[in-house]
Amino acid sequence: MKACPLSPAPTKKVCHVLPILETESLREIPNRSSGLRTHVDRLAGLIGPRHLGRPKSFHAAAEYASRELGKFGDKSIRELYFAHDHEVANVYIERPGAKAPTEVVIVGAHYDTIAGTPGADDNASAVAMLIEIAHLLRSADCRRTIRFVAFACEEPPFFHMDSMGSQVHARACRKRAERVKAMICLEMVGYYSDKAGSQRVPEGIPRWLHWAFPKRGNFIASVGNMRSARVVWKFRRGFKAASRFPLFSIALPESVDEIRMSDNSSFWDQGYPALMITDTSFLRNPHYHRSTDEPDTLDYERLAQATIGVAGGVARLAGCRGRLFSK
Repeated sequence: MKACPLSPAPTKKVCHVLPILETESLREIPNRSSGLRTHVDRLAGLIGPRHLGRPKSFHAAAEYASRELGKFGDKSIRELYFAHDHEVANVYIERPGAKAPTEVVIVGAHYDTIAGTPGADDNASAVAMLIEIAHLLRSADCRRTIRFVAFACEEPPFFHMDSMGSQVHARACRKRAERVKAMICLEMVGYYSDKAGSQRVPEGIPRWLHWAFPKRGNFIASVGNMRSARVVWKFRRGFKAASRFPLFSIALPESVDEIRMSDNSSFWDQGYPALMITDTSFLRNPHYHRSTDEPDTLDYERLAQATIGVAGGVARLAGCRGRLFSK
């Protein structure tokens, strides 16, 4: 097992690749916080539970993600398929790389929920982060292609089934022989707590290693499997160049069940490197899969800081230069 320290200082090389002034990052926080809150309110408040038992709400969420991702002129693409006799869609935009367009970095988040929950943290917070990262990086000059995807049908009964949206997309990537250099899965990213003992350790972690894990839920985590360890570190360097927000980075064996519980596992199944960016879900958030997972339970200022950091990590993986944060 490999764990990285929480807040190493960025190196000169990182600052050269990602020329983001700390003051510029700080000025972005109020704008991002407001935008993130709006997205979560629309998805978890106005639309509400987003599952195929409520098909109008499910499709409304897909339409919202499609519209917001394409807001600045990017062509929104629908990857249609059938799940339980319903036509559903992964929706995405793609920005071709300038020097290595056949190399792809995928950023994705699922937009559905289980029945009975408005799904503010799970997973409106991640769809909001996805949209805001796409907005932040729209003027960046990137070496590799970046694809921003809102996935259908991550939640049961589709989880780890052929009709899971990310499984459909990952299989299509492999069938097209795409060179996916990294997949960044955004999964529950908006719940934070400074309370002592608010952060639990995954059950699959040996007790003798518990000392290495945070005890307060005031950070965002970047989690990969062992084959993705280099991507974990490269992402971390970009994140910390863009934001001082606490990031816990770790690569673990897939025998730790908790790290396979989102769309990143679909890409691991196809042999691609992938990370899960998460507030750690039920290891922290008491509202997980409950009717109380509402917009007012989230911390939008911290979510904004995390979003800026993740944008920096994505930019690092995609080889972006120039002005990264668009107004």
